[in-house]
Amino acid sequence: MDATAATTPFSTLIRTASHEQHTEAETSTFMSDLLGGRLGVDAYTRYTEQLWFVYRALEDGAQALHGDPVAGPFIRPELMRTAELERDLAHLRGADWREGLEPLPATAAYAARVAECARSWPAGYVAHHYTRYLGDLSGGQIIRDRAERTWGFARKGDGVRFYVFEEISNPASFKRDYRELLDAVDADDLEKQRIVDECKRAFALNTAVFLELGEVFPLSA
Repeated sequence: MDATAATTPFSTLIRTASHEQHTEAETSTFMSDLLGGRLGVDAYTRYTEQLWFVYRALEDGAQALHGDPVAGPFIRPELMRTAELERDLAHLRGADWREGLEPLPATAAYAARVAECARSWPAGYVAHHYTRYLGDLSGGQIIRDRAERTWGFARKGDGVRFYVFEEISNPASFKRDYRELLDAVDADDLEKQRIVDECKRAFALNTAVFLELGEVFPLSA
């Protein structure tokens, strides 16, 4: 890291370094079509299925990291999403929602990378934790609002529970605290650069999922 980077808060470094990929993910054709109401609820359902595979990897991996000096402070029960995703999938797919559930190849690769970091590189796990949960607390609320209006889900009810953080009463304050955790992360400059690079990789993995979803749900001309 150069001298400027060394004096910049780590949370700012991460945010600015991943900004380009973040924009690319948010403006993917699939997400634009989904948010624009041009796709059916089946596309929203398939997207929710992919999230379930990624969050399973994130949250199964979290169990062993509670005591880790780097990743441990980030493991917060109020963030956990798997149970909410499963309620949404039961609403979207029915009681036997697990039947025939398959990740897209890009989703399988994404989940495998998250699991690998959880197992062998806690600092890398933090990169995935940050890109997912802080994104859900922010942009996820736009998706919830659009989904409720487009497909008629009850406000903050079944179908959109993934986006509802009932145990976080003040998201702005929570995000501030989270950024303070990032700034205090137990890592030297070289390791911090590796975390930033893993954030970029996380965004790229996420964008690859959007690209594959776009192939499954192309807009008819």
